[in-house]
Amino acid sequence: MMHPSFSFPNLTEGDVSRLAQEIAFLVQPGDTLALEGDLGAGKSTFARALIRAVAGDPGLEIPSPTFTLVQSYETPRFEIAHFDLYRLSDPSEIDELGLDAALTRGIAIVEWPSHGDGRIPADRLTLRFDETTAFDRRNVYLEAAIDLAARLDRFAAIRQFLERAGWADAATAFSYLQGDASPRRYARLVKPDGTRAILMDAPQKPDGPPIRDGKSYSAIAHLAENVRAFVAIDRALEAAGLSVPRIFAEDLSEGLLLIEDLGDAVFGAEVKKGGNQASLWQRGVDALLAVQATTPPERIPLSDGTTFELPIADRGVLEIEIELLLDWYWPALRESPAPQAARDTFSAIWQSVFDRVLKQPKTWLLRDFHSPNLIALDDREPPRDVGIIDFQDAMIGPAAYDLVSLLQDARLDVPADLERQLFQRYLSAVGTRNASFDPAEFAFSYAALGAQRNTKILGIFARLAARDGKRQYLAHVPRIWGYLERDLQHEALAPLRAWYDDNLPRSQRAEALNI
Repeated sequence: MMHPSFSFPNLTEGDVSRLAQEIAFLVQPGDTLALEGDLGAGKSTFARALIRAVAGDPGLEIPSPTFTLVQSYETPRFEIAHFDLYRLSDPSEIDELGLDAALTRGIAIVEWPSHGDGRIPADRLTLRFDETTAFDRRNVYLEAAIDLAARLDRFAAIRQFLERAGWADAATAFSYLQGDASPRRYARLVKPDGTRAILMDAPQKPDGPPIRDGKSYSAIAHLAENVRAFVAIDRALEAAGLSVPRIFAEDLSEGLLLIEDLGDAVFGAEVKKGGNQASLWQRGVDALLAVQATTPPERIPLSDGTTFELPIADRGVLEIEIELLLDWYWPALRESPAPQAARDTFSAIWQSVFDRVLKQPKTWLLRDFHSPNLIALDDREPPRDVGIIDFQDAMIGPAAYDLVSLLQDARLDVPADLERQLFQRYLSAVGTRNASFDPAEFAFSYAALGAQRNTKILGIFARLAARDGKRQYLAHVPRIWGYLERDLQHEALAPLRAWYDDNLPRSQRAEALNI
């Protein structure tokens, strides 16, 4: 079987840097990039551009590793080890340089791989740089090992999509945007005139194994498995007058979108820079009120002639999410599975809570209405002064869910006083426009769905750490417990509070998880 390959003829130095940015979007931990070519062929230009792209720092100083043989870089995505084997006196020295160890922490870029005499992993991406008759032009050839063929196919699909959209040759910057816990990937594109757009790379996710009634977790939890949900919901919210990214180009079958770049004034980042949290969160509440003032459509037409059906938040969703606490958090804390008796009592108590919650009036439930997904747009009038960027898992469900997502933000502290103030603002606004609104019943729904959501998040963060190696989420666990304890103070949740106190007592909640 032939190795998949590409050729890129007659590239300028800028073209080589742009290619490096595209490859930077493609690579993931464990990858080896072997750079072949004569002195001055462009290997170092490519390596520096790729390292800066991964680091998200176009001004990062990248010294040559010619004399040190290896230079390492910590980046928000992963570690990069840059090897130059030109001066290697013996191939066995590679073992001392720590190539294998580097691949466990991130990626390796290897110049002069031929000097490694078979010690460079065969499962690699190889780029060969050849000079042309023009002193400022290079031909570049990219080849991938068979095991990397699928990712090279994705690379080709993205290039073809951007070419059809008119962004392939014009874009001067192709920079990876660090996402949250999502498997989707994003890149910012910038044209010479400063026009910007965001590439969303979200290929169809394979359905997981059946876990209940022949359905996978994502099917039970109504999680989007392709870009169709994003496109449909985006257009519905845009039609309702809200600020969501405009869609410039779409390929529903490939899972590729080119969307509006709403900027970097993300709520959480703005607070860290000294922005007024109370003002931002008030804008968030007002934007949510505007969302919920519109009726969510049950079915939304798509450009390919099909229809997207907005799912209903049902008992199955609520149940499967709270079980994450028992499936992932409990074993991480106790180093043993949750006993069946504890599981049965847990489930039984929650059933009565769900019975009452599911009777609440239903509206848009965007599901991830919190600081990482809200952007301040100061040049727009309210409620369009808040950009909403994550909603593909939206459902039709109880109104309190999104309010608690905002006012009990998992990524940063929302003081109890601010939560109470904005909760009252919401109650007053809804009560004014809806005479049948029951604030006491809404307060129950808020506490119950807050407890449900924070229970789910404890399980998700434990899963991200244990299964995916993303231990950074464990830093948020004390905050989530704080919110959960607030929610459990509601008198109607007393049986649930007792279960948590008996099975996960407060004295243990601050302990380190065994992950």
